[in-house]
Amino acid sequence: MIRLLDILCSFIGLIVGLPLLLVVYVVGLFDTGSPIFLQERVGRNKKPFILVKFRTMKKDTAAIASHLASVDAITTFGRFLRRTKLDELPQLWNVLRGEMSLVGPRPCLFNQEELIVEREQRGVLAARPGITGLAQVKDIDMSTPQLLAETDQKMLENLTVGAYFKYIFMTVGGKGAGDRVPGRD
Repeated sequence: MIRLLDILCSFIGLIVGLPLLLVVYVVGLFDTGSPIFLQERVGRNKKPFILVKFRTMKKDTAAIASHLASVDAITTFGRFLRRTKLDELPQLWNVLRGEMSLVGPRPCLFNQEELIVEREQRGVLAARPGITGLAQVKDIDMSTPQLLAETDQKMLENLTVGAYFKYIFMTVGGKGAGDRVPGRD
């Protein structure tokens, strides 16, 4: 049922959001010259996939977890995208393709080994990674791997259709800070 909701919601989101996606893309061209950000992430069953987002950091920023990045790496427009969570919109494509879910554990980088181990021990990596979830609305980021993995596990064990929509509406309504960069607004 969740997969069917993912397909339906991501398809509708991409169609309805197309004008906004185009505006953000064009503004992003002026901001960084390269508005789309592609990065290999850990997917379901540790299978790699290419995550699609709008770029919020300068092009030459190292591929590290957000909580390790410098606040100076984020552009002014990128700060706006992160605050409004518009940087996440292109991930609807990942959801439609079946690489992600709207709700699930945030996909990490392969170099976040401690988090991967914690998630493996709890069976979290058996699920599709998500755009949002319990950890995101509770402001738990990847800087606390054990707590994040425990929260992901709890969410997956209790994920119902009602909880699925609850996390989506909470995220759209502004709950959760997203991926934190120390010292940002």
